Amino acid sequence: MNFPDFYAEAPVVRTFDPFAATLGAARDGLLDYHYQDAVRLAGHSCPTVAGAFLIGRAALSALYPDGPAERGNIAVHMPAPEDEGTTGVIAQVLTLLTGAAANNGFQGIRGHFRRKGLLTFSQQRETEAIVFTRLDNHASVAVSLDVSPIPTDPSQGERLMAILQDCADDQQRSDFASAWQDRVQRLLLEFADDPRVIRVMPCNVQQ
Repeated sequence: MNFPDFYAEAPVVRTFDPFAATLGAARDGLLDYHYQDAVRLAGHSCPTVAGAFLIGRAALSALYPDGPAERGNIAVHMPAPEDEGTTGVIAQVLTLLTGAAANNGFQGIRGHFRRKGLLTFSQQRETEAIVFTRLDNHASVAVSLDVSPIPTDPSQGERLMAILQDCADDQQRSDFASAWQDRVQRLLLEFADDPRVIRVMPCNVQQ
């Protein structure tokens, strides 16, 4: 695989998807999602993509402490419009992990396996936290991301400007890419369970 080696060391998100089980798409309906899957989906690797992957992991772990999480049994509410900033990118990664889709998602079969409408967006910025809710027992958690504890290489701004202006040399491009992925690596391997970075708050729980 043409990926940095540390991708394979990142946490893995295991889910159970009853639709996949029904169709025989995965043995016993078990689907393991790796960081490489999120990178393939997004087409790039950055703190936002890695952070979205960790947000989803934390939410599923909180909602299904005995695991695995049931994919397709979770609603996701984004706290901002879909076209604001990185909201759309994060939402796509969360769709990958949870199955929750917007109005273009799978409509289901006679009321079963519906994914359409499980992903919703606020009409205006509400908070930084994304809300995940189980459909069966309505347990909810709000999860937010703060990557500020992971410092950025101070030379990155200058390197990026040179790249965007098409005047960067090979060394600048290499140094930029290396420093960029180094921050992603630290997020995935050192800060994945750090409550300062991935903040999980319980919401209303109704059994």
